[in-house]
Amino acid sequence: MTTASTTAAASATTGTRTPGFTTTAVHAGQEPDPLTGAVIPPIYQTSTFAQDEINVLRAGHEYSRGSNPTRSGFEQQLAALEGGRRGFAFASGIAAEDALLRAVLRPGDHIVLGADGYGGTNRLITKVLAPWEIGSTPVDITDLDAVAAAVRPGSTRVLWLETPSNPLLGIADVAAWAQFAHDAGALLVVDNTFASPYLQTPLALGADAVVHSTTKYIGGHSDVLGGAVVVGDAAWRDAPLTDAVGFQQFAAGAVAGPQDSYLAARGLKTLSLRMERHQASAQTIAEWLLERPEVAHVLYPGLPGHPGHELAAAQMRGFGGMVSFRLAGGEAAARTVAESTELYSLSVSLGGVESLVCYPSEMTHASVKGTPLAVPADLVRLSVGIEDVEDQLADLERALAAATA
Repeated sequence: MTTASTTAAASATTGTRTPGFTTTAVHAGQEPDPLTGAVIPPIYQTSTFAQDEINVLRAGHEYSRGSNPTRSGFEQQLAALEGGRRGFAFASGIAAEDALLRAVLRPGDHIVLGADGYGGTNRLITKVLAPWEIGSTPVDITDLDAVAAAVRPGSTRVLWLETPSNPLLGIADVAAWAQFAHDAGALLVVDNTFASPYLQTPLALGADAVVHSTTKYIGGHSDVLGGAVVVGDAAWRDAPLTDAVGFQQFAAGAVAGPQDSYLAARGLKTLSLRMERHQASAQTIAEWLLERPEVAHVLYPGLPGHPGHELAAAQMRGFGGMVSFRLAGGEAAARTVAESTELYSLSVSLGGVESLVCYPSEMTHASVKGTPLAVPADLVRLSVGIEDVEDQLADLERALAAATA
């Protein structure tokens, strides 16, 4: 599937034309420095800002926990790409999720939680928030009847969805989930980390907020840790949702630092180019894996046989750079493959220019091992990098051969 440059919400226009995705990624929130003319905005590596008089602030900045020009520029850039009203940058993806959930939940509230999702999100909700009387019900994200049945009128406040999901690459109908949420007076939050705003804009499909681990595709080079929340027009508890999240960001203080914000903003500028390469190679690798006798099942929404293929084609602008597969030889074979690659580094995380291989059962999803949400022990997850695809295939071929030796 070709992903042409898409129209993104941006404040500026070129004549009568709204800038496309990549133009917005390069320029939104990233204006040249007005003092020196530097094309790249400087990194404001400062904790505090001089005031002209008591509480008379220059450009509205007082203290970098509250705001910092480098972070603000990145937040504007990401919000423009997601089509949101405002973006908020945090120190990690989990910090972003925690701030959003604490902004909207109160003791006794309930979350409908996609069962196939990042293990850290599950741990946050079931281990950190549960003692504060926040309940949750896991559901199959593709089973709309199950989603509807899990909603508790009067107490469900958030429906939390990750699509494509991690690590089983499930595809959920975002618009349908949004309808369930809004019918119940709840919010729909979508984790858009796997797709990135280049391939999917959940706010346009009805979501109220989007979260990202900016560590992944947005940063894109495995050299920054960060997270973000982008909020649409939703109101919550008779106030704008932007106010609630903004208060949590300021009051709790888990903000992204200026260096991290700079790196994430730099990554966003090349996101479209990298995602095209990631997904082109992922498609090639997924089709190659289909033909391998060592592989029992390939999970990639770009394959026509994937149960979410048509839905992904309808609500996304491409199928992404993540591929998972299950080994015919079971757990032992999966472990061997994960430990036998050379070009693919065995590691948690994803979305960097380099290829990574992961054994989710005991790495990214160890927190749900031994529960009904456990990841299959025969599953291997690939974050397909931008290296030459022929070199990636050769590496995977060696690893598959080692599993049958």
